Amino acid sequence: MTFVQKFYVSDTHFSHAGIIDMCQRPFKSVAHMDNELVARWNASVRADDIVYHLGDFAFGLSDVDRVRKIFSLLNGKKYLVLGNHDVDRDGSIHPTIAGLDWAARPEHLIRTKDGGEALILAHYAQREWQGKYGGSWHFYGHSHNRLPGIGRSRDVGVDCLDTAFCPRTFHELTAKIREDEKRDGIVVGGTE
Repeated sequence: MTFVQKFYVSDTHFSHAGIIDMCQRPFKSVAHMDNELVARWNASVRADDIVYHLGDFAFGLSDVDRVRKIFSLLNGKKYLVLGNHDVDRDGSIHPTIAGLDWAARPEHLIRTKDGGEALILAHYAQREWQGKYGGSWHFYGHSHNRLPGIGRSRDVGVDCLDTAFCPRTFHELTAKIREDEKRDGIVVGGTE
């Protein structure tokens, strides 16, 4: 019997040539990057798994067929937290993004649980989030590994050293923070 796993990722920027140099991604071209991101995603995520994408799914949204093709190649039931490249200038969901087969309507923030623990998902890092002082977690993107988390928050983007350009599980993403809490004798929880 297989069980469904949840994964988290951000800032794939499919089809974005400029992101390769900007973030020093180790890819020779956009095609190389896109193919590698799809391969790494599918090596981790199975068809029935859940993936929360925390924004900036693709770039060049005018190439609707290319974005749809990439989306269709990716395993899992996909949820989207809207990033700055997923919306039009007026803040509305870009039609190309809205037209993809997301598991639910894309949102600016998602509250969920993983392993019984509360989790706040947003594209932008928050310094205060719902349940922070009660032990909840906060995953974000946008910063491309340039903004360290505080407490139980962290960047889950593909550019982070420990994500290796693919979605990661809650356990994988929280392990280092839990080790640090244990080492420092931090007890998490309480009231807000």
